[in-house]
Amino acid sequence: MNRFRTQHHISIQTIWQLFSILLVLGFLIFFFSGINTVSTTTKEEQIQSLESAIHRSMVHCYSIEGTYPPNLEYLEEHYGLLYDKENFYVDYMPIGSNILPDVTVIALE
Repeated sequence: MNRFRTQHHISIQTIWQLFSILLVLGFLIFFFSGINTVSTTTKEEQIQSLESAIHRSMVHCYSIEGTYPPNLEYLEEHYGLLYDKENFYVDYMPIGSNILPDVTVIALE
């Protein structure tokens, strides 16, 4: 008989509480990782959509005027190109009046 040693009992109730806490934490981690994946996919689709809109506007300008637009502002003013400048940076590099300009869209974080 040892008076200074106590026996530690883990009850079924304690095990169920720990299990439920771990289950909720696992669900939250799974949920937020899914949201992050959807957000990343959406951003990539927005970039592709913006690149496509710019390309369409450049080709439309070339078919009407016979030259590609000199800058991105020209497409905004004359062909109604709109995009969110706070979320995307567009690098527009004209090569010549009859050569398709190089366009790069970068998502800003």
